[in-house]
Amino acid sequence: MPHLVAAPDKFRGTATAAEAAAAASRGARAVGWSAEELPLADGGEGTLDVLASALGGERRHAIVRGPLGEPVEAAWLFVPHGLPRGVLLLADAGRKVPEAEDGPVAVIESALAAGRALLAEPEGDDPVRARTEGVGDLILAAVEAGARLVVVGAGGTATTDGGCGALSAVGSRTRLSGASIVVACDVSTPFRKAAVTFSPQKGATPAQVAALSARLDGLATRYREELGIDVGPLTGAGAAGGLAGGLAALGAHLVPGFALVASLFDLDRRIAGADLVMTGEGRVDATSFEGKVVGGVLAAAGGLVPALCVAGQFEPDIARCWSHRPGRVDAVSLVATAGDERARLAPTDAVFDVVASACRRWGRDTCS
Repeated sequence: MPHLVAAPDKFRGTATAAEAAAAASRGARAVGWSAEELPLADGGEGTLDVLASALGGERRHAIVRGPLGEPVEAAWLFVPHGLPRGVLLLADAGRKVPEAEDGPVAVIESALAAGRALLAEPEGDDPVRARTEGVGDLILAAVEAGARLVVVGAGGTATTDGGCGALSAVGSRTRLSGASIVVACDVSTPFRKAAVTFSPQKGATPAQVAALSARLDGLATRYREELGIDVGPLTGAGAAGGLAGGLAALGAHLVPGFALVASLFDLDRRIAGADLVMTGEGRVDATSFEGKVVGGVLAAAGGLVPALCVAGQFEPDIARCWSHRPGRVDAVSLVATAGDERARLAPTDAVFDVVASACRRWGRDTCS
């Protein structure tokens, strides 16, 4: 019996990674395949749920400052038994991160404290005003609860404050009481490029992008001169509008978020046992191949296993991003195949249909 591994990211605003994986698995089983659900994340939205499924632990809540300073209730995860043994965390330049295998671990999702979804009525200056104090509040709550390692998922925020809000909330390294911070970065973008690359997606005008870039330049200088950390060369320091860089200035280790999640789920072994791997997200564009789930899964599949990439929409000419990779990749747009309304209002039904059709087609192709 052919076997599908369904390993998608969330389809932002329409389906969680778990919902998309379940729909893909149902589609495969409907045509006689076996299937395995493997919802993934990369440090962005949905990371808390995905890591909770791997680590267990207790979901807790804290009232923190939202992106515009208003109080919001944010969930976080407390894992008293620590990370599983064998999980390898590698920071920038291959430095190994303390794993805290014998101490409690906390998982924080930055988007739950500073995400765009928390802007009830976005206004023109939100991209400049939005800050990350709430992420710092969550870090302190985790440390006060006894966490020896705090994993911060960086992605999906409304902010481009270079992490100065979070750093201000924490105050100093001594307030961490010796706990290690690991930032799971969902992109590899440098610190100074965060505004140019991502703030237009957050509603920034060209003038605001220029102002935010200047702010990041100033913060990079400040972090180097006052804290002794040069965030400029750090891979992923631009994640979450530079939040990753700000936390690095506080002593945090930056790691690729997808690699962390993949190691927890033993992704390579699972893909090796598949006849087809499905991945996808709401919109696949060039940034999907800069540390995010889609690019990571397609790279892991490589020439070993054919891949099906499903998205609400694809950036034009996006096939260039995987054309140089070995192996077969089929790409299917839900909007193109099911229409815009169905892709938005019934995305899991559309994913079911696409995967079922692909499995039928792949089965015929391999048997012919």
